[in-house]
Amino acid sequence: MKKLIALLCTLGIAQPATAASISTLQALGQADFRTLSEDLGAALSYKPVTPAAPLGVTGFDLGIEVTQTDMSRSSQIWSKATNGGSSISNLYIPKLHIDKGLPFGIDIAAFYSKIPTTNISLYGGELRYAILDGGLAEPAVAIRGSYTRLGGVDQLSLDTKGLDVSISKGFAMFTPYAGVGEVWVNSSANVTGAGGVPLSQSFTQGKIFAGANLNLGFSNLAAEIDRTGGIQSISAKLGFRF
Repeated sequence: MKKLIALLCTLGIAQPATAASISTLQALGQADFRTLSEDLGAALSYKPVTPAAPLGVTGFDLGIEVTQTDMSRSSQIWSKATNGGSSISNLYIPKLHIDKGLPFGIDIAAFYSKIPTTNISLYGGELRYAILDGGLAEPAVAIRGSYTRLGGVDQLSLDTKGLDVSISKGFAMFTPYAGVGEVWVNSSANVTGAGGVPLSQSFTQGKIFAGANLNLGFSNLAAEIDRTGGIQSISAKLGFRF
């Protein structure tokens, strides 16, 4: 729990020294643009941070979330893309996340984010169907479709689509979960790159994730580790789930 709270607190101190606005993609070649797009695809793709079990018709899950993604592969490229801004090793993405239960084992969710000291905003959502609702003797199993889209960056259009299957099993207040899936990334620059090369990439990234949810009645804590395209992200969420 202490590590979860610490990750949420890092948002206020870690981002300002490391981030900058994406505004000079014309300085990149196609290879650099591909590497940057892979890291951004992993960072900006959907992170559920929730078990597979459906919330039910009256259920809500509302929380403040932070995702930290390893950007070491594109660290130096980031400085080119941000007009000499600082290279970064980790990107922190704060989110407001809401999940609502519907009838027939269906849940919908959405989030919004604005990354401090950058021109990056992000929004997205999911539609999830519980194949198994879960119970005392059996786990919950769900299939999820998700979508995210980058905003605020004039030079870059990037969106992701995801499909995954997840499993969870509750033990009193504690519910561990895990999943596997695929992410489709479309990334294109609205400027030409170094040497007049058009910058555009479309690719897929494999995804695995695992996490745990701890419901304390008046508050809810969740944490998740995600590897998309081999790039690690750690997410933490603090809020209410009922």
